[in-house]
Amino acid sequence: MGDRKSLPWLAALALMWGSSFLWIKLALTAFTPVQVVLIRTALGALVLVALCYAQRDKLPSHPRVLRHLLVAALFHNALPFLLFAIGEQTVDSGFTGVLNATTPLWTLLIAVLAGTERKLTRQRIAGLAGGFAGVLLIFAPWQASGVLSWGALACLAAAASYGFVNVYEGKYLSATGSSPVALAGAQMTAASGFALLSMPAGGLEPVRFGVVPMVAVLVLGVFSTGVAFAVNYRLLTAEGPLAVSTVSYLMPVVSVLLGVLFLGETIGLRVLAGMVVVLGGVALTRLRGRAKTPEPAAAA
Repeated sequence: MGDRKSLPWLAALALMWGSSFLWIKLALTAFTPVQVVLIRTALGALVLVALCYAQRDKLPSHPRVLRHLLVAALFHNALPFLLFAIGEQTVDSGFTGVLNATTPLWTLLIAVLAGTERKLTRQRIAGLAGGFAGVLLIFAPWQASGVLSWGALACLAAAASYGFVNVYEGKYLSATGSSPVALAGAQMTAASGFALLSMPAGGLEPVRFGVVPMVAVLVLGVFSTGVAFAVNYRLLTAEGPLAVSTVSYLMPVVSVLLGVLFLGETIGLRVLAGMVVVLGGVALTRLRGRAKTPEPAAAA
């Protein structure tokens, strides 16, 4: 798959992941955050496991791999999915996408702290400093009109969870012998188990049935979770992590545009400026010369 042939796949991935915040917002009109996560992970698992068997792959069964998959399922799927759903009860979908764009910064910071990234150049330091300065500009805690809230912090914590698990997966799940789709299928199945266990804590409330939230949660689970993970791995195999990393720049743009167009959300100039600064910081951390930090695809 050449560069031009990969463009439609990159655009599709950016749309599926970038729109996930819109689908979450719509799904929350009928479901609780825990219910959204359970349906999302269950549908995503069905898609990925079906693709796994369609490719005649086998789900991983080695105990060591399964232990690492449990950690990945918690921090890459169940926990951040829940934090985003909780956050979007009070935070706009476009703003959530902006905060999700900080994932590559968290990945590099955690890789440095964990010792898996030792080549910290001046450009990467500048990228980290600039990126997190952009986060500070977004929250503007010095202003009464700042967006600092528990919902926003939950979304930022979800991005940090992605950053941690990107490093963890790069260290423990990058050479297991199983296909990426098989690993993702097993991981999403485990995430469904975590979501099911959390049902007593917020998933037993009555569902307010409606066509829009039903369609939203269906699209969220099947396309923005199951199909998107499969497309991501296809691109990683064909084009490598550098090409896939461009999705990180497109996702917040998609989430902001969809929020404005379909939900009537407004993003202030300060938040937009902060987003530009964050993405500029991410770009600096990804300049040539980077070492072994696993490239994150900032999944929603």
